[in-house]
Amino acid sequence: MSFLPIILVAVPFILFLILLLWKRTPLIWVSLVTLILIIVLAVFYWQVYPTYIFNSLIKGFLVAFDILIIIFGAVFFLEITRETKIIENIGYHLESISKDLRVQVIFLAWFFENFLEGTAGFGTPAAVVAPLLVSLGITPINSVIIALLGNSASGVFGAAGTPIKVGFGALAGASVPITAATINLIGILVPVFMLWFLTKDRINRKKEFTEALPFAIWAGVAFAIPSIFTVFIGQEFPSILGSAIGLFLVLITTKLGIFIPKVEKELVDIPRPAKLSLGRVLFPYLFLIAILIVGKFTLGSSGIQIPIIVKHTFSFFNPGFAFVIAGIVTLLMYKKDLNLFTNSAKTALKKSLIPFLVIVFMSSMAQIMVNSVHNTTSLPSMVGLLAVYVKNIFLPLWAPLVGAFGSFLTGSVTISNLMFGNFLAVAARDLGFGIDKILALAVVGGAAGNMIALADILAAETVVGLKHKEREVLKGVILPCLIYVGLVGLVGMFIFSQR
Repeated sequence: MSFLPIILVAVPFILFLILLLWKRTPLIWVSLVTLILIIVLAVFYWQVYPTYIFNSLIKGFLVAFDILIIIFGAVFFLEITRETKIIENIGYHLESISKDLRVQVIFLAWFFENFLEGTAGFGTPAAVVAPLLVSLGITPINSVIIALLGNSASGVFGAAGTPIKVGFGALAGASVPITAATINLIGILVPVFMLWFLTKDRINRKKEFTEALPFAIWAGVAFAIPSIFTVFIGQEFPSILGSAIGLFLVLITTKLGIFIPKVEKELVDIPRPAKLSLGRVLFPYLFLIAILIVGKFTLGSSGIQIPIIVKHTFSFFNPGFAFVIAGIVTLLMYKKDLNLFTNSAKTALKKSLIPFLVIVFMSSMAQIMVNSVHNTTSLPSMVGLLAVYVKNIFLPLWAPLVGAFGSFLTGSVTISNLMFGNFLAVAARDLGFGIDKILALAVVGGAAGNMIALADILAAETVVGLKHKEREVLKGVILPCLIYVGLVGLVGMFIFSQR
């Protein structure tokens, strides 16, 4: 076979990079252009049967619609918690635990961001936490960098399990979640990265870093270990329960004076009066967790099957519904008027539209590339040809790099998995590697890649009032990201060396 098909299938991705990075075209238009180019190749060069192209577009829309419900519900819930000052008061109550800036940063940028990633995802954590860090007296650019560092490890399971459940779909076997959670133990380094960056400009950097190092490591472990054990409840829960349990454990040790720095580094004296009690602040989140758990065990995998044209099931257990219910109950609890409900719903719909369309385009593109094997030219599928680039003994090393690259481009582990999951699975199958293990490596790499995600950088910069500081931000996060991804790749090579 000639190299022309391989070159042609690479062209859409090269164009994707050019438009996004060089021309700085919005992701929605980049994804649309890429989809159109893939369709043109499928029709005129691969000569894919029209039915399969049509089915791929329908399937792409249905997959994206499931995610739309999640995004809508998550943003709706987030807007309610913002407008009722719940998020604002979280910052105060965490500050009341310790007056040490290093401790406070890890509470906010690690545990709170992990929880936000589990409940909302899609770039929300860094955008919410960066302003809170600024309010602690940290410079805007440093706040953005620290917030981006925190928007990483919990991305493996993202918003209620979306990256694996939707991003990989049927590709992912039952062992992907637990394998990914185990490999993601490397994420315990993230609080250490935060601490290293937070103290980098201090005169007594070494002392201030080493004093708080035990606390940073303990914070990483306190999230990572519960995340592994909660996978067995369902992949919707590791980020949510891992952060909640981890926060509880660290609160106890902090109150007991265990692991915290002996000499506290005082916060900048910025008054943050509490307007809500701790119970009223925690209630919406505890109620949300309860709904998710009840829904998981009562509804399970039940749903409505769509047997027409393509096979797809709309699950009754969609976390988006839980977010909406929790938001409405919070409104009733705070006795807010109907305007807040309608305004939050409008904001959620507005903010959900572009991510929904991007996922429609990306998901449809992935479906077409898989179904391109059904053609009149006897050419391999586009996915099969892409797999040539990583189909070698170093696949366990490439998988997390590919995942991180996808998150860098798209700002979403889910979309990264939609784009690249198929050809990684094909490469793993052809090499005789365990598909689930390769996909687990990819999703962990994708989570690490969230640190450098362009869309998340822009969102975080916007909320703290920065403009055109992408280069400086990337300089701050690129090394931790590469260390994270590199260690994941080495773990992957070790796993497969034991075969």
